[in-house]
Amino acid sequence: MRRLAAAPVFSLGFRPLFLAGAGFAALAILIWGLWLYGHWFDPQPAGGMLAWHRHEMPFGFAAAIVAGFLLTAVPNWTGIPGVRGGALIALVIVWLLGRVAWWMPLPVALILALQWAFLPLLAVLLARDLIAAGKRDNYPIVLVLALIAGCQALTLIGLFNDDTGLQRQGVLGALWLIAALMTVIGGRVIPFFIQRGLNRPSAPAAHPLPTRLLLVGSLLTAITFATGLNDVLRPWLAALFALTGSLQILRLIRWHDRGMWRVPLLWSLYLAYGWMALAIWAMAAWHLGLLGQQSLATHALAVGGVGGLILAMIARVSLGHTGRLLQPPKAVVLGFALVLIAAGCRVLLVPFSGLGLGLSVVLWCAAFVLFLRHYTAILLKPRL
Repeated sequence: MRRLAAAPVFSLGFRPLFLAGAGFAALAILIWGLWLYGHWFDPQPAGGMLAWHRHEMPFGFAAAIVAGFLLTAVPNWTGIPGVRGGALIALVIVWLLGRVAWWMPLPVALILALQWAFLPLLAVLLARDLIAAGKRDNYPIVLVLALIAGCQALTLIGLFNDDTGLQRQGVLGALWLIAALMTVIGGRVIPFFIQRGLNRPSAPAAHPLPTRLLLVGSLLTAITFATGLNDVLRPWLAALFALTGSLQILRLIRWHDRGMWRVPLLWSLYLAYGWMALAIWAMAAWHLGLLGQQSLATHALAVGGVGGLILAMIARVSLGHTGRLLQPPKAVVLGFALVLIAAGCRVLLVPFSGLGLGLSVVLWCAAFVLFLRHYTAILLKPRL
């Protein structure tokens, strides 16, 4: 056990959790696609395939990546050594138990407990170090994690009571909270990455008001989903989405630099963030009756925004924190494009052809398999 705890893969949180999250992203969507096309029958997860798919993408896949990123970033912010070794192994095991519990013949209460353990534990670990270091500017990140855990509890209560409406509220609330978290983190790192990646001089600090409005608007948006307000058309919510979407577009305009289109680690982040802005505007259109299916906005966010940002971010972070040049393999650059095209297929083709869904599944899985093919060795080996 000591030898395992000392292995490079358990030296920082991003290593095992990026591997686990990327592997699960490909496996979970493959299973979902096989079931949708009638090629998966047994075993079935507790609560059924739809409940499993809804829950596992935000609370399994995205939660693992968010955890890996924050467990690596918070030590840099605080100067306090991060979770590693045996403690990190235990945290990864908690995450794995949550994924396996769906498929085990266990009492429902135990399944729910195993599902819910990971996010509260992560929030406590991060809050401990942020409070010890007095990093008050980063307290909102712990708040967002706690709210995501609350949405997961809402989802699991809905599962326990066979209430699909409650499940949906919890999942959508969590998805838009993850978008809020990416808005906060993206607002910090994307302009920094562009500046460093293109050797540009430091830009003057932006006025803090738009950023604060964007954070508040993002949190309010997530709350409207968690409380079920987005179940019916509400013109006043269109105004909230339009305001938040406008602020996101202003960010994209401010960040734009023609040089970034030559750098895959920059355009991949930028375009994925653009999908997130598009999803917000799509929700505004839905509330005005201009978009027929709300699920198109949801999947624009989930596949293009969250999926695209995650793949681009883990590719860059993995290189930077292992001491390697910030030049991803060409196959992984192809993966960046594939996940963005997968979003286009899910949003633009599905309303017209059932083949769009299958194509989206194949492209998504291929993108994350390419990441695993080229990054597994990097994440398992010591820092250069």
